[in-house]
Amino acid sequence: MEVDDVLAGLDPEQREVAEAVRGPVCVLAGAGTGKTRAITHRIAHAVRSGVVEPSGVLAVTFTTRAAGELRQRLRALGAPGVQARTFHAAALRQLTYFWPRVIGGSAPAVIESKLPLIVEACRSIRRNPERSELRDIAAEVEWAKVTQVGPEDYVAAAAKAHRTPPVPAEEVARLYDAYERIRRERHLVDFETILELTAAVMTEHREVAAQIRQQYRYFVVDEFQDVNPLQKLLLDTWLGGRDDLCVVGDPNQTIYSFTGATPRYLTGFAVEYPKAAVIKLVRDYRSTPQVVNLANMTLAKGRSPHRLELIAQRPDGPAPAFTEYDDEPAEAAGVARAIRKLIDQGVSSREIAVLFRVNAQSEAYEEAFTKAEIPYVLRGAERFFERPEVRQAVVLLRGAARSASGEPMASEVHHILAGVGLTPQPPGGGKAREKWESLKALADLAEDMAAEGAALPDFIVELERRAAEQHAPPVEGVTLASLHAAKGLEWDAVFLVGLTDGMMPIVYAETPEQIEEERRLLYVGITRARAHLGLSWALARAPGGRKGRRPSRFLDGLTGRPAAAIRSAAPRERRAVAAPVHCRVCGRTLVIAAEQKLGRCSTCPADYDESMLESLKAWRTATAKEAKVPPYVIFTDVTLQAIAERAPTTEQDLLSITGIGRVKLDKYGDAVLTICRGGEPA
Repeated sequence: MEVDDVLAGLDPEQREVAEAVRGPVCVLAGAGTGKTRAITHRIAHAVRSGVVEPSGVLAVTFTTRAAGELRQRLRALGAPGVQARTFHAAALRQLTYFWPRVIGGSAPAVIESKLPLIVEACRSIRRNPERSELRDIAAEVEWAKVTQVGPEDYVAAAAKAHRTPPVPAEEVARLYDAYERIRRERHLVDFETILELTAAVMTEHREVAAQIRQQYRYFVVDEFQDVNPLQKLLLDTWLGGRDDLCVVGDPNQTIYSFTGATPRYLTGFAVEYPKAAVIKLVRDYRSTPQVVNLANMTLAKGRSPHRLELIAQRPDGPAPAFTEYDDEPAEAAGVARAIRKLIDQGVSSREIAVLFRVNAQSEAYEEAFTKAEIPYVLRGAERFFERPEVRQAVVLLRGAARSASGEPMASEVHHILAGVGLTPQPPGGGKAREKWESLKALADLAEDMAAEGAALPDFIVELERRAAEQHAPPVEGVTLASLHAAKGLEWDAVFLVGLTDGMMPIVYAETPEQIEEERRLLYVGITRARAHLGLSWALARAPGGRKGRRPSRFLDGLTGRPAAAIRSAAPRERRAVAAPVHCRVCGRTLVIAAEQKLGRCSTCPADYDESMLESLKAWRTATAKEAKVPPYVIFTDVTLQAIAERAPTTEQDLLSITGIGRVKLDKYGDAVLTICRGGEPA
């Protein structure tokens, strides 16, 4: 890849970022504006133009998955070898390496959770709190540590910050002190201590600081609005007075102040670095003008002095829908009906999300979706690769990879997964459905990779990479998640539910700053939607209850009509379960998704026009290249094979092929039908 190729396809502002290869640089990037694209192209441009060696770059992200995505993109841009890590991963690596040399002995063990030590701290002061209190106490300790507040200063600092601890502040201070004592006695470190000790070792041992600074000369920090004082301390220590630093963030998406994060490092960057280049990304490529307009209006009614006004780049879409319901069960049922309608129109269930303010709100939607036979996935619950059924499946798949059977990969994977619970048809709902969807996600990933020529060992390598980067394969199901857990994600359709005063803003948001953070949280929810957006609220908690709730104050002036005039739709009958699919040649029931898509057994003879299939593949390659996505994102090989075999002539013919819904029909239907009729697509 030539240097100029790295800059090709960027919009003017993204290109300005990519060409600003020397720091300090501050990128203010609104939702959906392609910030990851801009910073990866900046790093690749710097590497390929000789400004910096790949090993001299440290790109810092906030999640393991984001770091993995960054490395993948950089490899594709011809810049392998760049270090992309979270603050904690980078610090732990350095601390573990230098500890034996400058401290002596083995490095401390890392604790994944504070709760066991918090429990012991409670026992030491003869206290027996509820489990929910334990989590909140742990959160207070984390807040204190990232804001550099010791146990002796906690009470005053908590009062000044308007904290609302679960137990009296004096008691939190005692528990914090006991927790730290137990941790030190057992030679343990938590995530905050990792950062503290790394900064301390560099400060106290010049040779350590010199070696790290010699290694890393070029820094990029993503999501800079979420940096806390402890992370900023470590970053400044890494820099050691240098200014080759590029930060990227959006002050409108600051939603983690309660954890100690602060946007002031982002908004004050130009003050700290007077010569900094400040570049704004405001072209929104994610959402329709209707969604973008609502997002802009939501912030315009607030008090933020750092508002970025987004400019939509997509064609028009449907208007956001505002709906009022009598009670919470009615709201959940209404949302389920709306989702069923979208699914029937061709929107994949994995491209739909229901977002709420607190996790306790999910229960009503779990019940409603189970009743309506809509698959769902709870985000923020158990990590995909830590689920028992997934761990069991991976162990079995590893064993099978070591003793190759000669069977086609997709068939072998499906056979193994059938042994741990994957059936031809999904169960009705609940835990059984969740387990089935997890196994189905593994099967679908195997089929996609098999279509590209991968074998079982390749599949195992891919699973291990995804597990390390916390990059779960897409699970077929509507996502249920809190607004905080949804940050950084996007879907075709998003439903924001429970939007009443007391829930949005949350009842304990009292100060003007806390209210503004709640407004930003709603903005984050709105900007997760690409096309379809629903906002709803219920006047009462239960059927027949007093209708005393008010719609969120943030919706004032946004709905376009009085809230009382917006009523829910009438209920509809549940959709029937899909019938089994049979081979059109031999009549056998098909259980493998690839065979269901083809409409025949993989071993049964196929009759199709080879030139048509080649034309379809050539069109797919060109379309994927233009969209800058892998070819299977357009259509998998199996889908193209099914199209070639069935030679559809109408839109209805295309829709009858499994895997082609209304969304893909709208995008690619004309081109595919033109090829099937023997023509050349535009």
